Amino acid sequence: MTDRPRPKQTNISACSIAATLEAVGDRWTLLILRDLFRGVRRFEALHRDLGIARNLLTDRLNRLVELGIVQRLPYQERPVRCEYRLTAKGTDLSPSLVALMRWGDRWYAASGPPIVLVHDACETPLEQAVTCPSCQENIRPHQIGSRPGPGRKIEEVLT
Repeated sequence: MTDRPRPKQTNISACSIAATLEAVGDRWTLLILRDLFRGVRRFEALHRDLGIARNLLTDRLNRLVELGIVQRLPYQERPVRCEYRLTAKGTDLSPSLVALMRWGDRWYAASGPPIVLVHDACETPLEQAVTCPSCQENIRPHQIGSRPGPGRKIEEVLT
């Protein structure tokens, strides 16, 4: 493995990981997203399932709605009650949650994973990989490089 120079990064706002963590990086938000992916959609069910304080759940759900990750949909008029569903932006977090789960399975589940994700159609356990779209090769971390992207600001390059 050779050491490659890494791009200098001086502005935290230029980091997509930092921006993602700002949006969804706390424990409760990730667990709420996990439950939404599992099909839990109503406030009371989320509250019961997670054991989270109501004010914290309300705060996290409002933030997810504000960020466009979750949408609030009324299912009852009197009293008004809503359910929460992932938007396309929220659904795009699925691979990240699976990666976190797999990492936890590897490093914190001594007796094996508590849940195994499978393909519904054939029951085969799922695998996750980073694949090159050009050559279809599965890429290992030491094979990944980085280049400035279209969202990089000129002042970041100059500092």
